[in-house]
Amino acid sequence: MKTVEIVGIGTGNPEHVTMQAINALNRADALFIPDKGAGKSELADVRREICRRYVTNAAGIIDYEPPVRNPAIADYKARVDAWHEALAGQFAELLAQVPDGGTGAFLVWGDPGLYDSTIRILERVRAAMPGAFRVSIIPGITSIQALTAAHGIALNRVGEPVQMTTGRRLAELGPQGDSVVMLDGQTAFLGQDPELEIFWGAYLGTADEILISGRLGDVAGEIIDTRQAARDQHGWIMDVYLLRERG
Repeated sequence: MKTVEIVGIGTGNPEHVTMQAINALNRADALFIPDKGAGKSELADVRREICRRYVTNAAGIIDYEPPVRNPAIADYKARVDAWHEALAGQFAELLAQVPDGGTGAFLVWGDPGLYDSTIRILERVRAAMPGAFRVSIIPGITSIQALTAAHGIALNRVGEPVQMTTGRRLAELGPQGDSVVMLDGQTAFLGQDPELEIFWGAYLGTADEILISGRLGDVAGEIIDTRQAARDQHGWIMDVYLLRERG
């Protein structure tokens, strides 16, 4: 039986990689690295740098170009489902390149259990190929941890819960108490109470890290301008923020 390691590599800083992750990468016969094209080449470059720095065995790096979501599918869940199905077919082809009894490793940004699809996609592959491989998951440092560390704050306040949500859900429902917001390409914070406090960060843990915090009504415009300039410069952006009542 083959083994698949799903390895969390942190948010872009090679020093985020844990000893457990390094050991997992060195058990692999094949290292799978997604390459999303010139606009996001830095994401693949970070993964390759991690391999260059820490992998000491003779594992081969296998690049692959992930499919994109089909914008013609109007329903969000149906669009994601179709995307996952396409990725499952691609993952099956990648795993076919792993020798019998060998190990393949996917290098996952952040942590595999937080807003990442790799686990679910491999569950689809395993359902179609029962008994073909086992899965091992290696946790990684998340953008949430990097955000709070960079701003020098605790994630939760005494006796208070914290919600983790997406920009799409924030736009629909508003913040449900203290809220960490991820995947907010539409900058849904613009529609929220200006009296809230925001702790925003982009490219967390990297040399390009950007941090802005303060009363939402005072800093929202600065975040928008900074975010756009950074996207123009790099061709991509990964950001996350914490919204909560001030004080």
